[in-house]
Order: sequence, then C-alpha cells, then structure tokens
Amino acid sequence: MVKLENPKKPENVSNKNIPLSDFVVNLDHGDPTAYEEYWRKMGDRCTVTIRGCDLMSYFSDMTNLCWFLEPELEAAIKDLHGAVGNAATEDRYIVVGTGSTQLCQAAVHALSSLARTQPVSVVAAAPFYSTYVEETTYVRSGMYKWEGDAWGFDKKGPYIELVTSPNNPDGTIRETVVNRPDDDEAKVIHDFAYYWPHYTPITRRQDHDIMLFTFSKITGHAGSRIGWALVKDKEVAKKMVEYIIVNSIGVSKESQVRTAKILKVLKETCNSESDESENFFKYGRKMMKNRWEKLREVVKESDAFTLPKYPEAFCNYFGKSLESYPAFAWLGTKEETDLVSELRRHKVMCRAGERCGSDKKHVRVSMLSREDVFNVFLERLANMKLIKSIDL
Repeated sequence: MVKLENPKKPENVSNKNIPLSDFVVNLDHGDPTAYEEYWRKMGDRCTVTIRGCDLMSYFSDMTNLCWFLEPELEAAIKDLHGAVGNAATEDRYIVVGTGSTQLCQAAVHALSSLARTQPVSVVAAAPFYSTYVEETTYVRSGMYKWEGDAWGFDKKGPYIELVTSPNNPDGTIRETVVNRPDDDEAKVIHDFAYYWPHYTPITRRQDHDIMLFTFSKITGHAGSRIGWALVKDKEVAKKMVEYIIVNSIGVSKESQVRTAKILKVLKETCNSESDESENFFKYGRKMMKNRWEKLREVVKESDAFTLPKYPEAFCNYFGKSLESYPAFAWLGTKEETDLVSELRRHKVMCRAGERCGSDKKHVRVSMLSREDVFNVFLERLANMKLIKSIDL
C-alpha cells in the first residue's frame, strides 16, 4: 500500500488563495529547485562579494584560447572533475558557455563549418532530448540539418550524432548508434549533463572529443546559466569560441565567479567523509533515491503506468555497486492513452513523449522540483483513472 504524505500547497504559489486542487504541477521543465534546501544549509560558504569596479572588462585571460573564461572557474572545473573522476581534462581546451544549450549549438556550428560538404546531418537516438530539435532547426542554418532518430539513419555524407548519457529523457546509459568508425566525416558530441554520482554510478573517466557539462544539473543553480565543454581539437574549440563571441560576446563574469565559488565548495564537500548533510553528492543521491522509491511504489500500486528499470553498476566515486536515479522519469502507460493529455486533465504538466521522438504513451517527468510540488504530483498520479484514447 502506498503511504503518501498529505500534500500541502507548495510554498512558491504566488496566489495563496488558490486551492490545492487548482494548483498546476509543472514538471515539464527540469528546473532543479530540489537542491535549494542543501544550499540554504550551507549558509555563507558560497557567498561572493562583487564590487562595482570588479569584472568590468570583456576579457578574462588573453593567453587562453577561450579568452572570456575566468581562470578561477577553469581551475574549479578541473579540480571537480579530478575529484569525481567522471571526465578527463588533460590536453583539452575548456570552452565556457551560457549553459550547455549554447555550447551544443556552438559545437554543432563548429563541426559543420569544418566539414567538407554541407548541410551536415544531425541525429540523436530516440527518445532524445527534445531541445536538440529546436537547437538545430530554429535558425534554419544551411550548414546543418536535423535528420531525427539515429536508430534509422543511413544517409551518406557527414553527420553529427548527439549522445546524451545518462540519457534525457529515459535515464539510460548511451553510446553511439550510427557507428561509422572508419568515416572521418562522422562526428559525435557527448552530453554528460547527468553524469554525476547523485544520478548514476561513475563507471569510468569519460574521454571523448567533445564533452558537454552544465552547472545547473550538478548543483541546481540553473539561473546562473553556466556550462562548459571539454574539447580535444584546437580548431573545433576555436570555432566554438568564435560562435559564442558572435552570439553573446562571451559569458557573464558574475555568473562565472559565482560558479567557481560553488564548485570549489562542492569539491571540498565531496572529498569529505561526513554524512549527506555535508557531502553534496551523498545528499543528492539520498534525495533522488527517496523520490524514485516513492514514484515506483505509486506506479506499482496503480498497475496502469510503467517505468524503466536500471541495472546496478560499480561506482568508482562511492566505491560500491549502485543503482541509477535519473533526473527525469520516463513515465509510460499500459493503456492506449494520450498520457500527456491525461496528466493535464489532472493539472500536471510534463514533456510529451512525441517531442522526444517517441509516442503519446510516454512523458518525461522532472524529478527535480521542490519536495512539496513532488508530493502533490505523487498524490495526483496515485488517484488517476486513465481514459483510453481512440487515436494514437
């Protein structure tokens, strides 16, 4: 039997007169407010003071290929990856961007501009991160073209495969799908936004040509809009930097300084032997485990929904075999039902499976909301009665 806490009206509701039954639970976006409580407990350890005369220049380090990257952020990135052991930073260029969204666009632009023929095909294996479609179609560039699902891609010529691992939206560990190892026009961008120990076991130190990371999904600081790319090839890194210069003339220094400070504190805590109240990754993993266990219990009791199962793997960071607790739940239904419409009927907003290259029977649910919002979602899901759809 599922035992759910009596849901309370979320504290962030702007109109306090709205009854709980009318409150719309928005789990469409991966807004990572779940970590607010941890950082609140950290008090002033992450406080940064910026005077009016600080950080006024466009330039950070003119000896660096990415001249708008603050040196303290570069050092913090290297230190954190070294402590966690999830990615190689040696012999690489670090390119900072306004979130990994800008960096993905910069990488696609860079690889396409260096290709012998254009447009370059861009693919990702379904279900894929829905924003990849918007990123590669919005400006209608003649340099590259979105070709959809990598599973069925067999077009000749240059291509870029976007690989997200753990995958957004279904949390699976991904490798390349197209696999043309002898084709020098085959390029891959690896998105490791969720390859951190609170979400998934760190099984190896990733070592690829282009690796993307985002501050928002590590710590929850989405509002700072900071991401970084670890890039092997100098010409690719140069083209990425050129794209960001034209697009935004660099990246906010205030955000970089704040990110550097928080990553430094994060690195200090992840080396700590203390419990989850101090060690961020222990804290995050315990929270994600708790949420996934609650959701799986609701799904089991309802017998109307489905969730992926994830195999255990040895985590080098924690030193033991662990399960994955992804940032998103790939929720499905056993019925012939338009699930996103059914959830909307119960005032729950999720990302439609069709936007991720899948079907109407699946939705992407953010697991990163505030606790009170998540509890309202569980209560509504537990009480849902699905209506069969005629057309799927």
